[in-house]
This record gives sequence, C-alpha cells and structure tokens, in this order.
Amino acid sequence: MLRRVRRSLLQLVSIALAGWVLNIAAVWWWSRRDDAATAQGRIADAIVVLGAAQYAGRPSPVLQARLDHALALFQRDLAPYVLLTGGKGDGDTQSEAGAGRRYLVKRGVPDSAILFEDEGRTTYASMDNAAVRLRAVNGREVLLVSDPFHMLRLSLLARLHGLVPRASPTRTSPISANPLLEFEYAVRESLAVPADVVRFVRERTRAAR
Repeated sequence: MLRRVRRSLLQLVSIALAGWVLNIAAVWWWSRRDDAATAQGRIADAIVVLGAAQYAGRPSPVLQARLDHALALFQRDLAPYVLLTGGKGDGDTQSEAGAGRRYLVKRGVPDSAILFEDEGRTTYASMDNAAVRLRAVNGREVLLVSDPFHMLRLSLLARLHGLVPRASPTRTSPISANPLLEFEYAVRESLAVPADVVRFVRERTRAAR
C-alpha cells in the first residue's frame, strides 16, 4: 500500500514537473515571435504597451525601451492608437501610463492617438482594463508590446478578453540584454501564465452565477 502511494505521488510530481518544463518552453518559443517584423500598413486597432517602473514621471530603462519600440511601430502606421497601461506604485505620484504618455507626446505622437489606463498594477489588471478601454473605441485587434518573456501571457489574456493579439516584443531593454535575468523572468512567467488563466476562469464563473 505504501509503495503504491509513493508511486502515485512520484507520478504526480513527474507530471507537474513535465508541465512546468513545457510552460517554460512555451514562454521561450512565444518570446521569439514578432508579428510586426515584416508588416506593412495597419495590422491592429491599437499598440498596447505594458507598463513598467517610472521615477517621478521619467520612464525606467525597461519602460523607455518599450515606449521606443511602440513609437517605431506607430511611425510605421501599423495602428492608429497607442494604448498605454500601468498605474501608480506605492508612494508614486505619477502613473506608469502617465509617464509613457508624456514621453510619447514629446516625441511627436499626437495626444489624440494615445489611449491609456492608469489603474492596473499587475499584468492581469492592466490587460483587463485595456480590453475595456479598447471596447470603448470599437478596438479588437491589438499589437502587444512588452519584453519577450511577457508575450505568451499577454497573448493568452488578450484572447481570453475577446481581443485578437499580435506580438511585437521589445528586444532592447536591460532584461533582454542579460540572459540570466531573462531566464529568471521566463521561469516566473511559466508559473504566472497558468495562474492568470485560472484566475480569469474563476472570475468569469463567479460572475455567471
């Protein structure tokens, strides 16, 4: 009996470990995609930029890299809007989205072309709020901008919210420049992806009751 229990536990651990490894592989594979690499003309209703830290209104190097990438995509006319996400961190007086807005306007993006949600403090909340904001302008197709490790989770969340996602990872941020750091984030994402999917299903199940 004890031997049978041990065998069952070992099988469960093996299955869980295999699933985790597959998740890491999926995060890595998705990070290599770039649906905007050779695109010409409009391919989305909005470029959605995931927030990152800002310091008194000045984008951190990670956020700046994402904004610069989004700016280049906008200048190629791949979408008519840039949707910025990200709320305020603890002790902050400025939101990540607000810092991003000022940065892009200074570089020639018309204020009328910028949408933003400045409440989300997590990837899940930001995508949830972004979907609501996009529906207000009849937007559905999105070009997602963030670090490569983020692409799988963002694409899944976007699709769960009824959006049509395309990925365009930023490869110039400090995270991408450090292979060990990039791997660390990929491992975190391998756990965050299923966690966010489960959260979405639970919330929608509760709402349907």
